[in-house]
Amino acid sequence: MANSASARKRIRQAAKNRQLNMSQRSKARTKIKNVLSAIEAGDKEKAQKLYNEMVPVVDSVARKGLYHKNKIARHKSRLNAKIKAMA
Repeated sequence: MANSASARKRIRQAAKNRQLNMSQRSKARTKIKNVLSAIEAGDKEKAQKLYNEMVPVVDSVARKGLYHKNKIARHKSRLNAKIKAMA
């Protein structure tokens, strides 16, 4: 256990930041899954709408370093290609 006041504070800060990071990471994953489910359902308009909602969320997560920027770019590119390929 931490002995100094600064170490105890760092433990509190780390726990708070971990909760925030997990929440934002979960939100990004949910947005991606929503787009995928709309694509699988075959609803192009809904998929495009969900994609447009997903982009700022995942970009924000990438900017904060919770996911690598190239991973987010890859997801966006593949999802957009799937939407455009729909009839």
